[in-house]
Amino acid sequence: MIHIIKGCDTEANQNIVSQFFKNPKVAFAFGLLVMDSLLVALIIAYVPYTKIDWDAYMSQVTGFLEGERDYSNLKGDTGPLVYPAGFLYVYSAIQYIAGGEVYPAQILFGVLYIINLAIILFIYVKTDVLPWWALSLLCLSKRMHSIFVLRLFNDCFAMTLLHAALASLLYQRWHLGLIVFSAAVSIKMNVLLYAPPLLFLMLKAMSVSGVISALCGAALVQILLGLPFMVSYPVAYISRAFNLGRVFIHFWSVNFKFIPELVFVSKKFAVTLLAMHLALLTAFAHYRWCKHEGGLIRFLHSRYVSFKMRFVHSGSSSSSFKILKKEHIVTTMLVGNFIGIVCARSLHYQFYSWYFYSLPYLLWRTSFPTVFRLIVILGVEFCWNVYPSNIYSSFLLMCLHLVILWGLWSAPPEYPYIDNKPSKRKK
Repeated sequence: MIHIIKGCDTEANQNIVSQFFKNPKVAFAFGLLVMDSLLVALIIAYVPYTKIDWDAYMSQVTGFLEGERDYSNLKGDTGPLVYPAGFLYVYSAIQYIAGGEVYPAQILFGVLYIINLAIILFIYVKTDVLPWWALSLLCLSKRMHSIFVLRLFNDCFAMTLLHAALASLLYQRWHLGLIVFSAAVSIKMNVLLYAPPLLFLMLKAMSVSGVISALCGAALVQILLGLPFMVSYPVAYISRAFNLGRVFIHFWSVNFKFIPELVFVSKKFAVTLLAMHLALLTAFAHYRWCKHEGGLIRFLHSRYVSFKMRFVHSGSSSSSFKILKKEHIVTTMLVGNFIGIVCARSLHYQFYSWYFYSLPYLLWRTSFPTVFRLIVILGVEFCWNVYPSNIYSSFLLMCLHLVILWGLWSAPPEYPYIDNKPSKRKK
């Protein structure tokens, strides 16, 4: 009997291996991971490291480890700490492991780069939107390698966790996804650009009570991570860690260098961009994300009616929900984030990590010819490698962003559900 079981296990493993190599996309993705791992090792070994925020990070972490809980007193040479508490925990661990030294920290970030790339490749393979050869586009960015292993920005950890959350959503693990999503927010708040499309997806896939419980789980993560600071100096923590009104320096802007500085720093410009952001989100939600539900208003009304009926018939333990397609989940999330990128008041060089890995996916969701898609990706990469940015590179970048956005808007919508038959799912 033991020999039979062992034989079955061996045969099953052989089948998995054979299926792995029969799928050219999976095998190619694995090869990309190996090749990029070698490239990252060479970059760490031979390309000089340039300190930008590392010393500031270490100063802020040192103050935290020495017992400081007042966010207004946690500062570095680049200014006060402006990230939520998760940032401090992550970089405290890095300081402990690396001893505050750059080289071992680079190795850690090199491993993080490969982990992030593996998650991204997993999402791309599961959604099956790109041809196999186009996966190589995810490994060809000079700026992304620099952000991870030559700059050690906290954006790297935030986006890796965001991608992990997105991967969990592909399997309808909404509560788990929200917890990981909240952990990403605790490192850097740019992750909140994904919040509007995530909320729409949750309302499609879950009951209203399920959405509320998932949001409570995400809020609990923020409370637990920020508790030492909220108990001691709550105003300082909330005002600095979740400051949405920061004014960035015009010199470092990659996307709006063509705007005069007086306009760039003005409140009217910020309000205009915010209004554009909300208008674009509303338009995409109504005409794209909720098109098959009859539009945004009808969709929200149906959710309200469903919640009301569940409240009235409190004894009911199940409800009918359709399972979302993986492609719809990823497309909605990435488009929602990209809208935020287009309307961002300022994009610094490390912010490229916020959306670079989504560019191939977004372009292959448009109706553009393949050659044009490649030209757009190369154009965006070129703009992000012009240093310092100028009026021409930033204007070109904005034009390319608008081209991508138009392509996403004009592409024919696809049915978002796996089938037309609702499946019975527990609350």
